[in-house]
Amino acid sequence: MSIESIPHRLFLRAQEMGSQPAYYERVDGTWQPTDWANYASQVREAARALIALGVEAGDKVCILGFNRPEWVIFDIAAMAIGAVPAGIYTTCSPQEVQYIVDHSESGVVLVENAEQWQKIEAERANLPKLRHVVTMRNSEEISDEMVLSWSAFLKNAEAVDASLVEDRLAALTADQVATFIYTSGTTGPPKAVMLTHHNLSWTAAAALDLVRLKPDDCSVSYLPLSHIAEQMFSIHAPISIGSSVYFAESLDALPENLKEVQPTVFFGVPRIWEKFYAAVNAKLALATGAKAKLVSFAMANATAVVELKNHGRDPGPWQAFKYALGKKLVLNKVKPALGMGRARVCVSGAAPVSADILKFFAGLDLVIHEVYGQSEDTGPTTFNRPGATRYGTVGPRIAGIDVKIAEDGEILVKGPNVFEGYYKDEAATAAALSDGWLHSGDLGEFDEEGYLKITGRKKDIIITAGGKNIAPKNIESALKGHDVVGEAVVIGDRRKFLSALITLDPDGAQRFAEANGISADGLHEATSLIAELQTHVEEVVNPQFARVEHVRKFTVLSEPFSIEKNELTPTLKIKRSRVNDNYADVIDQMYEA
Repeated sequence: MSIESIPHRLFLRAQEMGSQPAYYERVDGTWQPTDWANYASQVREAARALIALGVEAGDKVCILGFNRPEWVIFDIAAMAIGAVPAGIYTTCSPQEVQYIVDHSESGVVLVENAEQWQKIEAERANLPKLRHVVTMRNSEEISDEMVLSWSAFLKNAEAVDASLVEDRLAALTADQVATFIYTSGTTGPPKAVMLTHHNLSWTAAAALDLVRLKPDDCSVSYLPLSHIAEQMFSIHAPISIGSSVYFAESLDALPENLKEVQPTVFFGVPRIWEKFYAAVNAKLALATGAKAKLVSFAMANATAVVELKNHGRDPGPWQAFKYALGKKLVLNKVKPALGMGRARVCVSGAAPVSADILKFFAGLDLVIHEVYGQSEDTGPTTFNRPGATRYGTVGPRIAGIDVKIAEDGEILVKGPNVFEGYYKDEAATAAALSDGWLHSGDLGEFDEEGYLKITGRKKDIIITAGGKNIAPKNIESALKGHDVVGEAVVIGDRRKFLSALITLDPDGAQRFAEANGISADGLHEATSLIAELQTHVEEVVNPQFARVEHVRKFTVLSEPFSIEKNELTPTLKIKRSRVNDNYADVIDQMYEA
């Protein structure tokens, strides 16, 4: 073997752990395992099938579908023969799908079903390089000469000798591009981040050390595999250590799947943790009398012990006893109901998460470790690792990576995880990479212990009419601290003061309506809700910031921001420019007086 790539590691796992489960999928109501030997065999067969379809080393292929074994098999098979796979978010429109397939010059695309195929079909006239579309198992039959079912695709492997896959695998080099990760496009068309085989294998090995992943660990794959973070948790790290992955049936089925699997490792974006928080907090709030006191006792002691552990210290005998008692009487019943009964490592990433939510989960004896990074550095830059976690920060830098703060506050990164550049975009590459340093676009600072705090995003900086530079991230996080708030966008560029657009969290809004005896319909205009949020702004949010950073006015919108209106990226990041455009009249009204 010339290098240690992810495909190489998979085939090594098959040799060392052949009969042990690699992944699970739910079939006829039960979780069916596939062992490492069969997993590797499936990848080799798909690799031969791709060669039969004319895929050469350096060619590109795309994948459009929810997390399934076929997604991962196709992805690794492409990498094994020197091709470059690129995932596409299932929420993308036909035009967005066309852009990625055409930009990558993909000749073969794997789609989940007829619904995703229709996006290709609608734009096929604008896809001159596309030759074949493959559907995943159990897809509706599609009668089109371009489309192959999964079984028909694999049948092509019969015409290709297995040695050709071995030859392609042996020809891989460490600096060869292994995959494209298309950015979510907050400021324009998505860019193709080029990650090499060394980027993937080095970062996966680093991730094993960070979360202390073990072969007997298991995780649930449910976030978009188009995102590098989910690829790390579902593909690269499990293959590197031999842990198993359960493929969720769907996002709607995730809560039930978690209860069935009880994963030991779980990765969630902030919105997932916010939903968990809202659900658990609402149930705990129903406890009264002695039961409420018991819940408070258990959570207080868990919070105290977690804080000690986060600083690398152990509790004393009396504290340990109270902690164990609270776990036995309360927490060991709450966590399994959430699907976290066996959770050993919980991680939050992709966007900032409120420190208050992290502290709440500490009270449930669940330590959520925040990770910071981006696609351009293969996922992680800093990490709040077990035994060294500080809430309100994203942890110290990862060993082997250099991180520094530029004079303007921008976070710069250098290391073996930093990408090769953007495909077909020399100008963007030159702007992002300078002397080997990745310019992250994020603003931050290190505390005295070397833990990184994210203070904002360069492109999000608001410059008021008075010339003050304000980073809105922390203000928005504080606004979202009220459980009735879904999203908050701070406005103020070239304005005399800051204002905010607020959307309602559906669950939180329903609870508020019920508690106040009012209808949830038209709640955004209810006097009691506006008064509640005004109090939150004046008494909780504004006191945390300098006067120039105070929110003076806000408007509660009648509907949440959405991907369909192009206000959110597929990873649920706010597109500020689009929000400003869509609500220009509402914003102007806040400043008319």
